[in-house]
Amino acid sequence: MSTGLSLMAPAKLNLFLHITGRRADGYHELQTLFQLLDWGDTLTITADHSGEIHLSGDTLGLAPEDNLIVRAARALRHGDRGARIHVDKRIPSGGGLGGGSSDAATTLLALNQLWDCGLSNAELQAAGLPLGADVPLFVAGHSAWAEGIGERLRAVELPENWYLLIHPGCHVPTGEIFSARELTRNSPAITMAAVFQGAYRNDCQEVVARRYPEVAKALNWLAKFGESRLTGTGACVFSRFDSQASAEAVAQQVPESWQAYVARGINRSPALSELS
Repeated sequence: MSTGLSLMAPAKLNLFLHITGRRADGYHELQTLFQLLDWGDTLTITADHSGEIHLSGDTLGLAPEDNLIVRAARALRHGDRGARIHVDKRIPSGGGLGGGSSDAATTLLALNQLWDCGLSNAELQAAGLPLGADVPLFVAGHSAWAEGIGERLRAVELPENWYLLIHPGCHVPTGEIFSARELTRNSPAITMAAVFQGAYRNDCQEVVARRYPEVAKALNWLAKFGESRLTGTGACVFSRFDSQASAEAVAQQVPESWQAYVARGINRSPALSELS
């Protein structure tokens, strides 16, 4: 059993999101394009033989049984395996950037190595799916085209564009948006080629903007500088830029009541690269 690791848990963007149906179990069928980012949380994980999982850092005030990091660790633990996990949070909660899922996936990847579990990446994806539909994406560790509830992944190579992300200071619960009566749930299936030709949208954007005025304000403000879009079902909005300098120039103009982040799109997760 090796001792410790410090890994980035990257954020993600949904470059588009179409809801194509609703299953009998309440989950939504969708199509989306996940873009990983070179920015995220940092997890420092040390393995031991205590039989306990100790979590420190910004735990968002969650009880251990509700924290995805702890739940991920417990999904792999048996015998006297234990760990101390410290999380340095940068990804805002409820922002649609996948922070909780990425933290859980990074925990699975790290402990699989530290505890010498020997599970394949596919087995880790299966272990992560009950924790959240986005967890398999971060375990697979590659920007991807996704279908099903988000777990059917096809790795893609995307341009490594620069993005400005704005968090307008509100928390948007995923469950609220997916249960909204006004949410479009019958978008026709689309091809990847059509998306790259510009035939896309986020079916959740109108619902979130109507319910959360600050999100609507951020979308309208960012639209002055380029196409502004919502990521996932969260509060964060984003726009693509041709360079880091152009993204940072707009970031400096973002109203003080909002948080701004500049990040580059990447195709392979830093966590997966570090572990390999």
